[in-house]
Amino acid sequence: MSTLSFQKPKVIAEIGCNHMGQFDIAKDLILLAKSCGADYAKFQKRNAKELLTSEQYNAPHPVPYNAYGSTYGEHREYLEFSKEQHAALKAYADSIGIAYTTSVWDIISAKEIIELNPDFIKIPSACNNNFEMLEMLRDEYKGDIHVSFGMTTKEEEDAVVHFFEEKGAAKERLVIYSCTSGYPVPFKDVCLLEILRLKEKFGDRVKEVGFSGHHLGIAIDVAAYTLGAVWIERHFTKDRTWKGTDHAASLEMPGMQKLVRDLQHTYDALTYKRDDILAIEAEQREKLKYRKH
Repeated sequence: MSTLSFQKPKVIAEIGCNHMGQFDIAKDLILLAKSCGADYAKFQKRNAKELLTSEQYNAPHPVPYNAYGSTYGEHREYLEFSKEQHAALKAYADSIGIAYTTSVWDIISAKEIIELNPDFIKIPSACNNNFEMLEMLRDEYKGDIHVSFGMTTKEEEDAVVHFFEEKGAAKERLVIYSCTSGYPVPFKDVCLLEILRLKEKFGDRVKEVGFSGHHLGIAIDVAAYTLGAVWIERHFTKDRTWKGTDHAASLEMPGMQKLVRDLQHTYDALTYKRDDILAIEAEQREKLKYRKH
């Protein structure tokens, strides 16, 4: 009989920009993520002037009621924290016993976060084809690199994994995520079986596989874990009705607490029986097992 073993799930509370540009809210969300039992509190780092063309920077936000500025660039600038603020968030997270990490969207941001030396740095789906940035992270940063594969072709997936293999970094440091890019994503588009495809194709070539979910609720995250996603990433907010594009696809505190609880219980349950008759069964066997008269 073949045997399976499961690693303990690791939960990322993706705060992202749900702090609405307010440092105190960012700290509150770190504390809440810790109290929910999440392993990591994750933010985002962008340099709008590098990331956006002048046309993109000066265009209006595509969803005006979620805008924090008169242009999309001003909106992005409003939601950004400085490198010093990120350092302070990392120090705060460290002080209360939850790990800090960040997604980086451009080279300037990558350089700044490399200096903070988190356990890992995340590459969002939108930027996994920025090989100049990937090269910097691969060659100048010693931690793990997590890459989401939302809105990514199979050829682009191959290119990312091969790029890290060129320097022997894929098996030791690369974590790839099954992901559908949408906010929120209907269940029919989550496509959980992509986890199995990534495991089959890349499982012996990368360090681990994760799942970045933008759906509603928490039921299918357990399914993602049992399909082989060690890392479970979900957006996290204090209030899903707050202003911003990510809140609707985020979990509030009760949802994150239950997600962590259910994943832990699933991990505990994913074992084989240690003995034919477990100790908990012995009394029931004595009382209930059929005996021929």
